[in-house]
Amino acid sequence: MQYSLLSALAVRETADQTTLAADIALDRTTTTGALKRLAARNLVERAVNKDDRRARLCRLTPAGAALLVKIEGAARRAHRATLGDLSEREQAQFIEMMQRIVAGHPSRDSATALFD
Repeated sequence: MQYSLLSALAVRETADQTTLAADIALDRTTTTGALKRLAARNLVERAVNKDDRRARLCRLTPAGAALLVKIEGAARRAHRATLGDLSEREQAQFIEMMQRIVAGHPSRDSATALFD
């Protein structure tokens, strides 16, 4: 999850917590907790959004960007190992189905709703 957040921030550069939660298909509460832990480790900066004081804008710190570069290879190897027993066609089907499940679920903000 933290790798996903760091990756999403690397792509977006700056994003609010709600957008990041949607990007990685997690509920906002879980995402906020993970971002707080990343900020405590100086990997992410979280600042109050001047346009909406209820929202926090997040971005990678230099340490977060460096860590992401360092772990990128291991993350890709883990991904390949997870899907390694599937053919390329099956891998594409699996990923497409998972994306449809996440995108089509009406209660994405509630992790427990996925298990009801």
